[in-house]
Amino acid sequence: MNEADIKFVEESFKKYYFDHFDLIKVPERASEREFGYQKFNSGMIRHISIKSDKELHLLFMQNIPSDVYCSNAYYSFPNLPMNEKDWKEADLIFDIDAKDLNLPCRTNHTVSICNQCSEISRNSANCIKCNSIRLEKKSLPCKNCINASKIEVSKLSQILIDDLAISPENIYVYFSGNEGFHVYVRNSQFQRIGSKERSELVDYIMFRGMIPETFGMKKFKPDRSSFPDFDEKGWRGRFSKYIFGSKSKRSKIISELITNGYSSFQKTLDEASRNIGVKIDPNVTMDVHRIFRLPGSINSKSGLTKLHCKDLSKFDPYVEASFLNDDTIEIVANCPIQFSLKNKKFGPYDNEKVTIPTFAAVYMICKKLAILA
Repeated sequence: MNEADIKFVEESFKKYYFDHFDLIKVPERASEREFGYQKFNSGMIRHISIKSDKELHLLFMQNIPSDVYCSNAYYSFPNLPMNEKDWKEADLIFDIDAKDLNLPCRTNHTVSICNQCSEISRNSANCIKCNSIRLEKKSLPCKNCINASKIEVSKLSQILIDDLAISPENIYVYFSGNEGFHVYVRNSQFQRIGSKERSELVDYIMFRGMIPETFGMKKFKPDRSSFPDFDEKGWRGRFSKYIFGSKSKRSKIISELITNGYSSFQKTLDEASRNIGVKIDPNVTMDVHRIFRLPGSINSKSGLTKLHCKDLSKFDPYVEASFLNDDTIEIVANCPIQFSLKNKKFGPYDNEKVTIPTFAAVYMICKKLAILA
């Protein structure tokens, strides 16, 4: 991002933070958490201790950060280096991102930016101008991406509540500000478990590493009565509904499974894992020292706000999470894909001067698809 674009985006962010401090609050037990931030075209500054909303707002106004972060972990000394912080516990956080869902629509709204000659084109394997394979991919997610991510959030929430006995009041869903959602679990029985135990939780939630014996199949003389029923709890019940489809088909399909044998059943389990397991980023949940984007702050990859979703089913991030102003600005846009923000359509643009609202200009500049005219 060049200096003029940085200055424009910084001023847009500054105005947002001045006008919307009500959206930005320190989380509970803030004095035990580590904070960090980035400025445009610079590295991360971490190991900051912030105790109040006033201190947090001061950080925003003094620095105009591109991104602001806060730890899921609680420490005795959050401002000290990592090995001296004295880790106490950490909230469970799950990251559900549209890019991990392998949706067919993704190729329709992904842009290729050549690192060799800067040519921008619709999704391609090689640069259409210089044939380079050094391409940076930028996605402008569609509503289908968001709706598919919502389904994963709902699946995750159901497992947390039904299988892991987490109270719904302790589950918080946030739009990440770009392509998906962050699901926070606070004040649960899992606060003090470490990375290894969180890895096992991840495997359970993603339905990974399951063995045939758990679902009724044995290598020798499998017993029909050992296969799961529709009304069973947990993954046996979910697997039953997925593999049998209906109660009337259960007996016939069990016969087929037994005939096909143990190895075939393992492949069926693997297929089920891909289809009914929750698609989360495992590394995010396992990391007990990670710092996460602060709710209420702007995501510099999009200019959209990380926002609490009070009603996930009705939530539309391209309307509700776009807070930047409507003041018009002239840009040179090279965006081969149409997108929608605040119920207005923009693009496609072929390296042309256009006058558009600030919120759309910042979105494209953050995606590297426009510069100031």
